[in-house]
Amino acid sequence: MSEVTLDIQPDAERLAAAAADYIATRVRAKPDLSILVATGNTPMPAYAELARRVAVGAVDFSRVTAVQLDEYLGVSGSDPRSLWGWMERSFVEPLGITRAVRLEDPAQFEAEIARLGGLDLAILGLGPNGHLGFNEPPSQPDAPTRTLELTPASLASNAAYWGELAVPTGAITAGMDVILAARACLLLVSGAHKRAILRAALEGPQTPAVPASFLRRTALTVIADGAAWT
Repeated sequence: MSEVTLDIQPDAERLAAAAADYIATRVRAKPDLSILVATGNTPMPAYAELARRVAVGAVDFSRVTAVQLDEYLGVSGSDPRSLWGWMERSFVEPLGITRAVRLEDPAQFEAEIARLGGLDLAILGLGPNGHLGFNEPPSQPDAPTRTLELTPASLASNAAYWGELAVPTGAITAGMDVILAARACLLLVSGAHKRAILRAALEGPQTPAVPASFLRRTALTVIADGAAWT
């Protein structure tokens, strides 16, 4: 079992700054970093802070490769609700990244990860049921990149992004095998509603019922705000 680094910040603003520090340090050490990129609300302030630093020349992401974590099925990349579009708007374009790997076909995606030499860093959020990307429970640690049906918990948590439209019930996700093979994982968690599942992921048994619990096998850094931990 790898050692987990747990960094508790007082609020979401400080969480974003700490996450930006962590990511920027990694990029400075290896400018051609390959990064698996989560969307969702929690990492957005960290990405905005990184964009601010890029704009003033404090860090250079031009050689970074961004890798898509997950996507809804049946949603085109040009649809503003697509996770590809969200990654482009929040991460790729503001940080001046010119290389990005889109998740469309599982076999092609995993072949592209292999050509990159694996992932240097996986930036992840924590699903309300412990999912990583759309690796819904139960997900074994060797679960491959694949399409799947979303659980009711995931449909409910994603409804806010779709307004009056129904959330797509199908998705494609980078596999647990891809995530857990990353040389480093950064898990960002914010809000009291994530407290129980974060404790389960870090202190409970490693189980397919909580896919995030398998992150304890990796070089894992968790940055959470106080509401998500205390």
